Amino acid sequence: MGETKFHFTVCHARLPAASHKGNESWLHVSTDFALLSWLLGAVLWLHTPNQQEHKPPLPGPGQTPGPKVQTSANDTAASFRTETCSLIPEAWRFDCYPERGVVVTRELCEARNCCFIPASTAFSSASRPSGKNGIPWCFYPSEFPSYSLVSLNDTLLGQKATLMKEVKTYYPGDILTIEVEMLNHKFFSIKITDPSSSRFEVPISVPTVTNKTESPDYIIELSKQPFGLVVKRRSTGAVLLNTTVAPLFYADQFLQFSTSLPTQFIYGLGEHRSTFLHDVHWNTLTMWARDVPPTEQTNLYGAHPFYLAMEDGGNAHGFFLLNSNAMDVALQPTPALTWRTIGGILDFYIFLGPDPGSVVQQYVDVVGYPAMPVYWALGYHLCRWGYYTSNSTWEVVKSMRNYGIPQDVQWNDIDYMDKFMDFTYESKKFDTLPELVRDLHAHNQRYVMILDPGISSTQPEGSYWPFDEGVKRGVFIKDAEGKTLIGKVWPGLTAYPDFSDEVTHEWWYDNLQMFHDKVAFDGLWIDMNEPSNFLDGSTSGCPTNNLENPPYTPGVLGGLLRAKTLCATAQQKQSIHYNMHSLYGLMEAKASRIVAKRPFVISRSTFPSQGMYSGHWLGDNRSQWKDLYTSIAGMLTFNLLGIPLVGADVCGFSEETQEELCVRWTQLGAFYPFTRNHNAISMKPQDPTAFSPLARTAMKEALLLRYSLFPVLYTLFHHAHVHGHTVARPIMFEFPKDVKAYGIDKQFMWGKSLLVTPVLDPGVVYVDGYFPEGLWYDYYTVRLCERYAYIIKGEELQLNAPLDKINLHLREGSIIPTQAPNLTLWVSTGQPLHLVSALSQDGSASGDLFWDDGETIDTYETNQYAYIIFSIAQVLTFIYFVEYSNLPCVFAPAYFI
Repeated sequence: MGETKFHFTVCHARLPAASHKGNESWLHVSTDFALLSWLLGAVLWLHTPNQQEHKPPLPGPGQTPGPKVQTSANDTAASFRTETCSLIPEAWRFDCYPERGVVVTRELCEARNCCFIPASTAFSSASRPSGKNGIPWCFYPSEFPSYSLVSLNDTLLGQKATLMKEVKTYYPGDILTIEVEMLNHKFFSIKITDPSSSRFEVPISVPTVTNKTESPDYIIELSKQPFGLVVKRRSTGAVLLNTTVAPLFYADQFLQFSTSLPTQFIYGLGEHRSTFLHDVHWNTLTMWARDVPPTEQTNLYGAHPFYLAMEDGGNAHGFFLLNSNAMDVALQPTPALTWRTIGGILDFYIFLGPDPGSVVQQYVDVVGYPAMPVYWALGYHLCRWGYYTSNSTWEVVKSMRNYGIPQDVQWNDIDYMDKFMDFTYESKKFDTLPELVRDLHAHNQRYVMILDPGISSTQPEGSYWPFDEGVKRGVFIKDAEGKTLIGKVWPGLTAYPDFSDEVTHEWWYDNLQMFHDKVAFDGLWIDMNEPSNFLDGSTSGCPTNNLENPPYTPGVLGGLLRAKTLCATAQQKQSIHYNMHSLYGLMEAKASRIVAKRPFVISRSTFPSQGMYSGHWLGDNRSQWKDLYTSIAGMLTFNLLGIPLVGADVCGFSEETQEELCVRWTQLGAFYPFTRNHNAISMKPQDPTAFSPLARTAMKEALLLRYSLFPVLYTLFHHAHVHGHTVARPIMFEFPKDVKAYGIDKQFMWGKSLLVTPVLDPGVVYVDGYFPEGLWYDYYTVRLCERYAYIIKGEELQLNAPLDKINLHLREGSIIPTQAPNLTLWVSTGQPLHLVSALSQDGSASGDLFWDDGETIDTYETNQYAYIIFSIAQVLTFIYFVEYSNLPCVFAPAYFI
């Protein structure tokens, strides 16, 4: 067969010889026996030491490599191949036949030149269904053909190399260019492209490299044949990336590479319902935005190809693949990980931390820092599907006021619309909606409404401006024939705005402005924006081609890319829907930020950089105790992903809630960064006023506690906006060397000071909580100057947890600002500030406060704020530093308790 050439660019600093064990070259190449004769003829610049340390280990004494398959004694070649394959340990077997819906036989496997060995712990038949999580029976042999490095040249920002592949594999289109660009000394990027033709690249802004880094924190080693990339942490030698473990694929609709992992502690990779710490035992996670209630082993509303890994000794690193196409991420217990996507390019970043908080900071430095929320976004939100009328909505608001329960925001679901059509309200049942909103504003409260992207396409011509004007301006997504694609959602047959087109943004803005003149809403809830469709594709179906039915389809729910969404062949301004699908929610959020003050947008579908434009709620959960527990993992994961304004539907969305569950959920929800009670149509009311006096009081106290801690929460969001910090964070972020904390997702922290230990089980009056080493104060007693504290060496304690209490502890060395709570944050923030301190054992403590007017955009960037640092140097000495920057509001005095 003919030769296929590749190019790749490596951008990094040339490394000193001393860092490579005295060798004269920085380039390391594997020198196993099969390549020995080739390497002897290589040019001197490729001479490097052996890299067997990066290869799969051979079975040790007493270790079983896996069962062997009997072959004919006369078939020497087959016998040798089987012997070679059997030497690969089960954990190091990388799937050669991941397609779903196929029973993989020996014949199918060997047609791909791969090894076929039934796994010892898998099925006992001679074939197995592919696409199922488990030890692969069909896997790559060590000699599977891949790319070779044939040239390497310096560039202004690093290096550029050429790869060549002589033998095509079972997917065509093997042409590529690789660029490794240094962004700074903590992280760098690698871009793999096809020099013969342009390919789709994700249209989000990332930093531009302008200077080569001369002293990186990492060491790069290249293997020539097969081509591979190894990245090590310079300080420890830990191997963070090693792509030599399996072949690289770069075909038109199949891009794949694998890497070993230095750890089994892997986090991120949203959006999925799972524990916070991912299971690496043959666990495949699929990414392709989909409208489906949170379900295990299912692709959910958003796609976030980023993971954070904890290493030995407490270091952390991150990996981000900037790709929006449908993909699978396969974890296996080597530990190792395989990225498998069906379009675009391979454009990835490695973040070296070295602590987990720094990894997140470096990640958002690439995708964008989260927006500073408007102050009332951090209050209590109340919603339901099934208020039916504006007056019934109003009655709930009045009841909340009468009981003295805090509430900042009232929402409406699709009930308020006329025939479920955007930018309308039902003239009879919701005739008093404008008056309701005016009443909310008079009480310093706010109103948020839902919008779905689907625009009704069946109204009489001239009667529905959004559709008529949209057709006139050409804002709707087209089908493969260039006609407006028609799907179906709540209003019936609908067209879908193409938010990748700036013309659509202008049309969307005009619609919002005209409706705002009728109903003065304060924020937007953008739902159904995966985008969701009650049909598969469109009313006229979808074409039959390799976009709708690609050679490889990741494990998407429904088995088809068009399942309950649009045709993959649908045409958008920037590309086809095949490439743009998972970006839809992000682009709608960008278009929805229209108000002069800080906008408030909550989106169901998300993608990297979403935090710049919206928050997120965790979708249509259920009123079950398990959903209460899994909401913590969801909240922590989205904080890792740069979307700190996140929370779950308090008390659960579907199914009937229970009083005890709703109390416990309200207590936990009081510590979600975004807290909203929401439930489904036909379910009983579950707002706090709907329950017994005991339950109602417990919920009220939990919300008042949240409101009293608003200065803490607001300051945390400032640090998220400016520095890329998390707001709600896992315990391990503050104690990265404490391995016991790595799997904890039943507790979490607000910033570095407050430890939250909720009750997550029914019928209990105690809860077990883990306390890392240090001095921990019970928040409720320290606030009263009793200062009851635990001196801990890293252990689990049983805590009293009656129905009216959520356990909260203050870490030693902390000072936090609080305020007397009230019914709204507007009133609360006018109260005097109090300081609560938790002294360390040497008598010191510190804390801070960020304060501004709560709603003006870019107050930090324009110096319209105050930033105060509090410090106690000794027990009897209290110091605070105040940084005023043209503060446009009056500060209340601070009191020290």
